[in-house]
Amino acid sequence: MIRRHCATARKSFWLAILAALSVPAHAHAESTPQSGVTFDLRYRYEQVDDSAFARDAEANTLRIRLGYRWVFAPGWQAYAEGAHVQALFGERYNSTANGRTSYPTVVDPPSSQINQAYLAYANDAFAATLGRQRIVLDNQRFFGNSGWRQNEQTFDALSARYTVAGGGPVIRYIYLGDVQRVNGHDNPNPLLREWDLNGHLLNVSQPLPLGTLTGYGYWVENRDIATLSTRTTGLRWTGSKPVADVKLGWTIEYAHQSDWGNNPLALSASYRLLEPSLTWQGVTFKAGWEVLGGNGRYGFATPYATLHAFNGWADRFLTTPKDGLDDRYLGAEGKLGKSTWTLVWHDYRADRGGRAFGSEWDAQLVYPLRPNLGLLLKYADYQADGYAANGRKLWASVEYRY
Repeated sequence: MIRRHCATARKSFWLAILAALSVPAHAHAESTPQSGVTFDLRYRYEQVDDSAFARDAEANTLRIRLGYRWVFAPGWQAYAEGAHVQALFGERYNSTANGRTSYPTVVDPPSSQINQAYLAYANDAFAATLGRQRIVLDNQRFFGNSGWRQNEQTFDALSARYTVAGGGPVIRYIYLGDVQRVNGHDNPNPLLREWDLNGHLLNVSQPLPLGTLTGYGYWVENRDIATLSTRTTGLRWTGSKPVADVKLGWTIEYAHQSDWGNNPLALSASYRLLEPSLTWQGVTFKAGWEVLGGNGRYGFATPYATLHAFNGWADRFLTTPKDGLDDRYLGAEGKLGKSTWTLVWHDYRADRGGRAFGSEWDAQLVYPLRPNLGLLLKYADYQADGYAANGRKLWASVEYRY
């Protein structure tokens, strides 16, 4: 059972709020980039109650990002951003870097790093960015910045986007070099710090009379972990349509994955997603069926995704089981005054054989104190049903962005 917050956690939480409130508020950034300083401060308390461990993990961490954007000519900008993560009040958790394996894992190790550093150009039809940057494609199922973690995932890459005039497609091409992982630049394990990649990503989205159709091909060779070298191709159709006093929405997606480049294995696995939604009186209801295929030797892999956003916030399925994963879920989200609430239930099974993998409840409440200052409370309760260990996680955080 999740215990009450310790006194130091409560104290640090309110100190972080007061620190953020002491910084002057500014209006939201304009759509046209402006030269100037960027600043992000996030304090988070995370508690993990895992039945496989005798002790709970408690992590108090503070993340500070400081950057500067220089717009030096029409359409041109340069940006650099550093990030520092600091553990507060000791490290009563396994950060993946501190060796405290008697505690459950909270992947927020102390670290200092260059989070982003790039040169960019953009006009109405074309944009390109060269350097260390966020890569976010579609819903981040395959490539994302893992923004939930204190150490963000960024890529050394060349990215380009071209929009065909007159309602034509949006074409994106990205070359990937290194990926800076969420385990932090100071992690003693080099494979947790970064991976050396040779990746080519192609993503083409075409607006339709009803929704948007996206086709993609991702060819990524991982020079550090060869078994993660894969070719993934797929189609994704998303959209929404008002009907009477409700709005119907949908996402339908299929992808196939196989071995690529230096991968010594022969791989073949599929991905399927069906997610209808209905919005009525300000509340959105969702039902989802997501399947990552597995054959007993290999499960469909998405190692560059924003993994925390999928298959439950307890993070029991960051790596797809070798028998695959069949995740069926129901969810709802809406407003309560200024707050935004979310509630989701998952039922997990193996794609191959149908073995029960447990179930999970997730809940979240976000409250904006000011336009660029917000509070978050979040909870996950995973019941293993014999697959792994029961686990509960609780988060409380405050974040300020300038």
